[in-house]
Amino acid sequence: MKPVAIFRHAPTEGPGYFATYLDRHDIPWCIVGVDAGEPVPPDPRAFSGLVFMGGPMSVNDDIPWIAPVLKLIRDSVAAAVPVLGHCLGGQLMSKALGGSVSRNPVKEIGWGEVAVVDLPVAREWFGHAAPSFASFHWHGETFTLPPGAARVLTNAYCENQAFALGPHLAMQCHIEMTPDMIESWCESGAREIARSKSPAVQTVGAIKEGGEQRLAKLHAVADGVYARWIKGLR
Repeated sequence: MKPVAIFRHAPTEGPGYFATYLDRHDIPWCIVGVDAGEPVPPDPRAFSGLVFMGGPMSVNDDIPWIAPVLKLIRDSVAAAVPVLGHCLGGQLMSKALGGSVSRNPVKEIGWGEVAVVDLPVAREWFGHAAPSFASFHWHGETFTLPPGAARVLTNAYCENQAFALGPHLAMQCHIEMTPDMIESWCESGAREIARSKSPAVQTVGAIKEGGEQRLAKLHAVADGVYARWIKGLR
């Protein structure tokens, strides 16, 4: 099998639990470190699937790698190579496929409940987690649904928490979290948390409370989502 290409846009936002899942199922993968200046591959057919992780930047920023990533996503969908997006990755997918990304009404940081939309396609991806589950969040922007896509997750603070389009899934929330990721994000983002007045932003203490139990439940959700996604790998 060709490897799954995992695109890293920031040093602290690697594949997390997703890599653990792939290793457990003997699926080869590689990191494309665009944050370290690695070039964006020109042909998605070199991989069995493409996965885009998070990052602190906006897809609307003037960053050299954004345009080639958007083209790669479009080419991947055209070639039926499955695409998966986490947070910024989901926003990249939306913009590449005809949606848009703009400021969310409120910033979301920490643990928050998301609901599985009552649609067959939503149950296909998240039925094992229905009717809702606690996911992790760290975003100030949101995406719209591109043409042909279906909303599959939502919550009170962000209407579009995830969309599905055939074998492709874009998420605004983070299901890939690990203890180390939570620790490093809380450390680097402590000032952002302290300055925020959003009702959807938790304190560092609240984020870390019960972390082991929360992550175990989140990983169970991730297992089901990733199991659905790998069915489409070329």
